[in-house]
Amino acid sequence: MAGLSDLVGVLMQGGLSQSGNARVGNAMGPQGMGQSGGLLDQVMGGSGGGGLLGGLMDAAKGMMSGQGGSSIGSNPLATGGLGALAGALFGGGGDSVKGALGGGAMAMLAGLAFQAFKNMNRQPASSAMGFSSSEPPLGVRAPGNAQEEEALEATASVILKGMINAAKADGQIDSDEIQKILGRLKEAGADATVQQMVMEEMQGPLDLDGLVRDIPDEGVAAQVYLASLFAIEVDTDEETAYLQQLAQRTGLDSGVVRQLHQMVGLN
Repeated sequence: MAGLSDLVGVLMQGGLSQSGNARVGNAMGPQGMGQSGGLLDQVMGGSGGGGLLGGLMDAAKGMMSGQGGSSIGSNPLATGGLGALAGALFGGGGDSVKGALGGGAMAMLAGLAFQAFKNMNRQPASSAMGFSSSEPPLGVRAPGNAQEEEALEATASVILKGMINAAKADGQIDSDEIQKILGRLKEAGADATVQQMVMEEMQGPLDLDGLVRDIPDEGVAAQVYLASLFAIEVDTDEETAYLQQLAQRTGLDSGVVRQLHQMVGLN
C-alpha cells in the first residue's frame, strides 16, 4: 500500500501544474541540488550515506542503463545531467523507478530546503527534521527508527495538504483533474481510504488557517512552500498572494523564499 510519501511523489509526477516537471528539472540543476559542494555532492561522494536520495540515484542509473543509453559508470548524473534525470523520474520513469518516486520526492524537498537555509548561512528554527545536525536531514537520509518514520510521514501529510491547498489558490480543482489524480493514486497503490481523503481535500475549500496550524516549524514550512511551487503555475495574482501569505504566516525567512524561487527557476 502506498504511503503518504509515495503520494507526494505521485502528485509531483502527475502534475498539479503544467510547469511542475520543468521546475523539478531546474531544482535538480546547478542552481539547486546540483550546486557545487552542496548536499548532492555529499551524498554522491558517500560522506553522508546514500539514504533515500542515494537510492533514487541507483534507481535512475538502472533505468537509464536499461533504456539503451551509454554506460554511466558509478555516477548516474554523468549522462544527460540532473535535469534529464529529474525529467525521467518525475515524467514517468517506468517500473524501475516507481518504488523510488516517493522517497525521491521527499529527498528532493528536504534537500533543497536544507540547501536554501545553508545558502543563507542559517538553520531553521525549532526543526525536528535533522536540519541542525551534521548528517543529511531526514528525508534525504532514510528514517533510522519508528519515530523518524512517523515524523517523515507526518511531514509528507502536511506537504500533500499544502500542494492541494496551493492548487486551489485561484479556484477549485475541476472534476476532470480530480479524477486524473485519483487514477494516478490508484495506480500507485493508494487504498480506498487514502483516495477518499485526497478527494475530500481536493473538493474542500482552501484552508490556509488549517495548513498553517499543521506546519510544525520553519524547516517543514520551507518544504511545503517548495512543494507548492511545483503544484501551481504562479501566474495569477491569487496564487502570488497565497504564497506570500503562506510564507508570512509560517515565519519563513524572505531570503530562504528567494532561494527556493531561484532553485526552481522562478526568479
